[in-house]
Amino acid sequence: MCLSYCHTIITDEDESKKLIYNASSPDELALVNLARYCGWKFLGITEDNKMRVFVNEDGIEYIYQLLYVLEFNSDRKRMSIILRDDQGQFVLYCKGADSIIADRLNRNTTDQVTLTTTW
Repeated sequence: MCLSYCHTIITDEDESKKLIYNASSPDELALVNLARYCGWKFLGITEDNKMRVFVNEDGIEYIYQLLYVLEFNSDRKRMSIILRDDQGQFVLYCKGADSIIADRLNRNTTDQVTLTTTW
């Protein structure tokens, strides 16, 4: 799910209405395509700044309000995105170098933070 939201990809359609991803880097494109392969298909961002993701397995479309993007850079070695769900809950997704992210977690808050490592 994180890989289907935490990116800066822009969607477009070709002549046959097939969804096309336009990415700022090949790595970002590869990660979103991996999420799509795993069933989390990024559908795009609406005019009112809502990110849409369709989940094949559940047949559900998830929509989150895009609030802020902290883009990847070589100093941070990670990217973060802040979203709000339809219940008003804020969600932060972060992807990046595992050594950078793991060092920033407080080990005493495991009940509040879920760390998911994708290999």
